[in-house]
Amino acid sequence: MASIRRTLSPVYHDRHYENGGAPFSPSSTSSSPSQKSSGKHSSSSDPKASRRGPWRRPFYQFPAFFLIGFLLGMTPYGQIDDVNSTTDRFNFEIKPPNVEESLKRREEVAVDGVSFSAESKNKKEEEEEDFAPRKLVIVVTPTYNRAMQAYYLNRVAQTLRLVEAPVLWIVVEGNAASFETSEILRKTGVMYRHLVCKRNMTSVKDRGVHQRNTALEHIELHKLDGVVYFADDDNIYSLELFQSLRQIRRFGTWPVAMLAPSKNKAILEGPVCNGSQVIGWHTNEKSKRLRRFHVDMSGFAFNSTILWDPKRWRRPFSHPTRQLDTVKEGFQQETTFIEQVVADESDMEGVPPACSRILNWHLHLDALDVPYPQGWVVQKNLEALITVK
Repeated sequence: MASIRRTLSPVYHDRHYENGGAPFSPSSTSSSPSQKSSGKHSSSSDPKASRRGPWRRPFYQFPAFFLIGFLLGMTPYGQIDDVNSTTDRFNFEIKPPNVEESLKRREEVAVDGVSFSAESKNKKEEEEEDFAPRKLVIVVTPTYNRAMQAYYLNRVAQTLRLVEAPVLWIVVEGNAASFETSEILRKTGVMYRHLVCKRNMTSVKDRGVHQRNTALEHIELHKLDGVVYFADDDNIYSLELFQSLRQIRRFGTWPVAMLAPSKNKAILEGPVCNGSQVIGWHTNEKSKRLRRFHVDMSGFAFNSTILWDPKRWRRPFSHPTRQLDTVKEGFQQETTFIEQVVADESDMEGVPPACSRILNWHLHLDALDVPYPQGWVVQKNLEALITVK
């Protein structure tokens, strides 16, 4: 039986193979079983090593570098303070830059688009603790339609606009509210209430009596808390007067300058004070025997709680505090009203202290029975015309 025998290929010692030996070499065929087993073990372990090698090192490097970068990022950068002395030249103290400014920025609080720092907030809290709310100044003005009404109301309104709030202007008209008065009040920029006195005033010489009583009823009904002042529209008032009204606790009074009936000299009427204590009165000879308190209607003011809280002031009267229309016009009306508010001069306060200044003037310069266009609107041309050449 014939046998086929393959010739062995020459051995190439210079060529390297994957398993460390030349294929078909005699050494490979004559290798021991131990070498074969070790060869098998090495050939089986090499692929695993090749798979572990590329990713094991980055797997540990990535978290290590991430941790280092995180720590460096959290470390604040600083600046070195320069030290003038030579001994401390190499003592470096590292401080974060602009720490105070950054803290102030963080403490800023935005409120309605306006930022307030912590310092301003502390100042506001201190001001709120020391802040006492201002008293409401209630100005009562009776008025009626006449030629000078717009001038008078605008003059009073311009003064009231300069007074620190809160100020309430109660304007009272008779029978009906006129369009002219309503237009004037809307344009003044002052908080106001436009009232109408429904009482029949044909038989009353002083129409202001019922108009002031209408305002007093309104204050009592709504329990307005403040200082009430009767300010006729034809008087002249200083700004200092309205600022001084808030100092009144119960009843305050001051001297008023007025023209004599002859219009040729001035008369001073009001209290004589020692500090804030009323000790006497300025007056003329004719009025000494006619009234108890020598003061003008625009020369005093009182606390509004007297009208709707009489127990607080221990008032002996049970009836409402009103001006009387049964007394003589002029001199007696002020006295009868004041007697319902205070018992004597010991309950009064001089405004300002020592009553040394004139705060308002009663001039009586109104022009009577002067015709004027309704609403101050000229609807027709004037009779005398001058043509333009």
